[in-house]
Amino acid sequence: MEIKTLEKQDWPEAILEINDPPQQLYYRGQKPDWNSTFLTVVGSRKYSQYGKEACEKLLSGLRGYDITIISGLALGIDGIAHKTALANNLKIISVPGSGIDDSVLYPKSNKSLAKQILNSGGTLLSEFEPLELANNWTFPQRNRIMAGLSKTTLIIEATEKSGTLITARLALDYNREVCAVPASIFSHYAIGSNRLLHEGATAITNSQDLLRTLGFNLDNKPAQDKLKFTDCSEEEKQILELLKESKERNELIQQSNLTASQTNIILSSMELKGLIKESLGKIHLN
Repeated sequence: MEIKTLEKQDWPEAILEINDPPQQLYYRGQKPDWNSTFLTVVGSRKYSQYGKEACEKLLSGLRGYDITIISGLALGIDGIAHKTALANNLKIISVPGSGIDDSVLYPKSNKSLAKQILNSGGTLLSEFEPLELANNWTFPQRNRIMAGLSKTTLIIEATEKSGTLITARLALDYNREVCAVPASIFSHYAIGSNRLLHEGATAITNSQDLLRTLGFNLDNKPAQDKLKFTDCSEEEKQILELLKESKERNELIQQSNLTASQTNIILSSMELKGLIKESLGKIHLN
């Protein structure tokens, strides 16, 4: 897709409010909808299974809301955030630590993810010249764009010296809300994020916490439940109908009239979307 310059009259007020705004912005894909609600989600490249599951669980609960997920295309939590947003039809802005031409896009292993983001109607955004290579200085500079675009930044996991903490500090400097997911005091993956909570970051333990922090009214429960199940495929709706009562996987496969392979693929997708959960040998609505 063509790389375009985002004209300054099209910049959001949020990025102009920071004390060191970029000189220019380039983008690929759809021009962002600045009327959406923006949430920056970041975490360490090295993460725990808990961090992965927390990221997937929290973001899947945002399905159906006009929320744009911003992250950095990096390995680890950033990539998980992008993939979960894709699975749940959330809008996406990816801000890599390099230019956005395919020849320099970093990391190379996430080029296919970048393509998925663009094909889904998402955006690649950068202040760097399109052919700028990733370097040690480009990542902290990139972080201020992610912190500046959103009113809220969510930290999933951050080690003691994680670059994720740079994004958190910048968000605080810009008078933005910083949230963090609590984790075990024994987890070295979460030393930095737990410290943020000690210093006053908002603790996020479920999607409802996150939605309230973002300013959504959750009083109308039936309407919120309806949002959760929007955009389901016919096969997914069939599975949901069968799961009015929890069932074992084999029982569900037999009743679905789909092959075992098809059913397992659909179930994996639905679990990533936060629609279902498997526990104690049975699958049930989440």
